Amino acid sequence: MTDTLLPSTDVTAGDTLFAGQPVRIVERDGVRYTLLGTAHVSHASVEAVEKAIHSGRFDAVAVELDPQRLQALTEPDTLAKLDLVEVIRKGRVALFAANLALSAYQRRLAEQLGIEPGAELKRAVLLAREQGLPVHLIDREVGLTFKRASAQLGFFGKIKLMTGLAAGLFSSDEVGTDEIEKLKQGDMLESSFGEFAKESPALYDAIIGERDRYMATRLREERALQGAVPAQREVLAVVGAGHLAGLATYLETDHDAPVPLRAQLEEVAKKRNIPWFTLAILAIVATGIGVGFYRGGLGVGGELLLTWAMYTGGLAGLGCLLAGSHPLSILTAIVVAPFKPFRLSIPTGAFAALVEARLRKPAYEDFLKLRDDAQSLKGWYRNRVTRVVLTFMLTNIGSMLGLWLTGFQVWGKVAG
Repeated sequence: MTDTLLPSTDVTAGDTLFAGQPVRIVERDGVRYTLLGTAHVSHASVEAVEKAIHSGRFDAVAVELDPQRLQALTEPDTLAKLDLVEVIRKGRVALFAANLALSAYQRRLAEQLGIEPGAELKRAVLLAREQGLPVHLIDREVGLTFKRASAQLGFFGKIKLMTGLAAGLFSSDEVGTDEIEKLKQGDMLESSFGEFAKESPALYDAIIGERDRYMATRLREERALQGAVPAQREVLAVVGAGHLAGLATYLETDHDAPVPLRAQLEEVAKKRNIPWFTLAILAIVATGIGVGFYRGGLGVGGELLLTWAMYTGGLAGLGCLLAGSHPLSILTAIVVAPFKPFRLSIPTGAFAALVEARLRKPAYEDFLKLRDDAQSLKGWYRNRVTRVVLTFMLTNIGSMLGLWLTGFQVWGKVAG
């Protein structure tokens, strides 16, 4: 099919149909796309969505959501269906923690502004369904965006990213006026990452630029599925104002086939996850212990092995203790940590967290209160779900510190 399009046009802010919200119109391949730019924390945006859909002008509605985010908006008890053990086993604890940070940030906004972030997107979906209009979820899954963003950051960049998310997670301060104004013109994910998104071009591109192109690709993909004569000639696309210009540009200019392009934008490069830094420290420790046995016999070698076990196991156990974990979870961390060389790909925290989840299995009530409890440090310790996450994170931090300190201790004794 040959692409045909007309230049995009702006609709004046005074257009009463859209309640003064910014709009771009792109006509391509027999379809007229009305791109409605919204603020995710604005009652005016909800009003604009309602007026536009009630007008009867549109054959379909597309929204800046993926199935997971839509479910979170429309089914508040979604988290209660979560299998926490599977989250740990599949290595998704960090992603789960990042989603909690985003959820806590959104809850703070809702309490401060009196409107649920993304209310206009939720309203668009529900109202379209009431009107019998097809609904297209055109945004990329948050998990894929996190993974692609993380893959483009170095070790220290990831540390900085997680530190920034944690700082925002436990902050009890109100969201500043400047931040709210930026959010009205920007994007929820960008705002959640704060200034770091602007400091890191790779992260910014994954969060904003790529998603602009992804959403344009999804719109073109839906058009291609309709064949030569589209049944949906008037499509309303409800997206954050920060995506409006990029989405319009990609919708006008992108000529790559939508299906393979979508696959490309969803791909997460599988890197050989070789922990070179950890391997280097382990090599230092192993060499030092070997030299100790060679020079000082069983006495010195045994002392160095005991140092290894005390530092790695002791600090892993201390981290687990600081997480308020069950005594058997702490014991698990102490026992498992010294065996790090034999299971490089499985963090110590995963074992402790699995034991914690089994012994203190989160109740349905914990999942229901998760969004509220995730807003404060006290809540993290009170809620059994977040305490499992704390067990995972603090145990890993302790184990990592133990590994580093052992390297310095062993090398110092051998070199001296």
